[in-house]
Amino acid sequence: MSAQPYPASFPLNRMTSSFAELSATIRETGLLRRSYTFYSVYGAALLLALGGIITGVVLLGDSWLQLLMAAALGVWFTQVAFLGHEASHRTVLASGPANDRLGRFLSTVLVGISHQWWMRKHTRHHGNPNRVGKDPDIEKDTISFLEDDAAVARGPIRWITQRQGWLFFPLLTLEGLNLHYRSVASLITGGTRRERWIELPSIALHFALYLVPVFWFLPLGMAFAFVGVQMAVFGVYMGASFAPNHKGMRIIGRDERVDFLSKQVLTSRNIRGGWAMSILMGGLNYQIEHHLFPSMARPHLARAREIVREHCATLGVPYTETSLIESYAIVIRYLNRVGLAARDPFDCPERVAMGR
Repeated sequence: MSAQPYPASFPLNRMTSSFAELSATIRETGLLRRSYTFYSVYGAALLLALGGIITGVVLLGDSWLQLLMAAALGVWFTQVAFLGHEASHRTVLASGPANDRLGRFLSTVLVGISHQWWMRKHTRHHGNPNRVGKDPDIEKDTISFLEDDAAVARGPIRWITQRQGWLFFPLLTLEGLNLHYRSVASLITGGTRRERWIELPSIALHFALYLVPVFWFLPLGMAFAFVGVQMAVFGVYMGASFAPNHKGMRIIGRDERVDFLSKQVLTSRNIRGGWAMSILMGGLNYQIEHHLFPSMARPHLARAREIVREHCATLGVPYTETSLIESYAIVIRYLNRVGLAARDPFDCPERVAMGR
């Protein structure tokens, strides 16, 4: 997919100095301070929620209503992953090593994914969001995010690519399994000896603590259904929280020169909804502010939004904010448009329009 030309109205030097001014304002306003109270209450709420889920499983016993507990557990894992994401940005605690230890524990033992794999991948994304060849989040996978990748899809993947917008959310039911698989595979094939020694046993402990009680307490068929529902909810919730942030936004070419402020703002999308949306999406609804100030604590993002939005308006930099439903519609349209590159050019237009 060809990148849009960088607007001449955004001189690099001017934008760089402008971000320095914005950063100074944010710092002077106190929005980079820690928020220990919020994260303490948040962590306590997660512990209480886990206790409630375990109690529900015990009380329901041999009942298919256990699938409600499975769905609740999928939501719980996602909320813990949000906290792990914030710890990986060194947002929660005072010191970097303490945040790293917390993030590793949350990611590996509680969620079952590799902290180191996530850190490497996510750091690359933050440095170059939506940049061709540098952002791992737009690299070719089952879903193609660039027309050039869609055009070379073959076999069953080509069939999926042609319909990928409509299939996006159904495919997310498998994203939980994909995250676990990629975590373990990355550690085995590319992790250091220290990473493998620390994280593989931690991930194994996660599955032991989770799967052994489920298969011990529930009938075999119900246990498999429990795990399936939990994995599906976890995958959909994770994907539905991260997808609205950048998909369908500006794509930056491999060699295109873009200043930091414009790079982060033009490729990101905020989601309206205030505090409720911030809890639902783990603060990812303030994606623009999160990318500009990744170590900012979640409670301060709403105030930072007001400052950043005003700053962007002064500079004439487009600031994108939509509702959650509108963002999903944009993502689906974008993926379908990219998927057109995988279609046979001699397809009947009516068949193409109907997705057949």
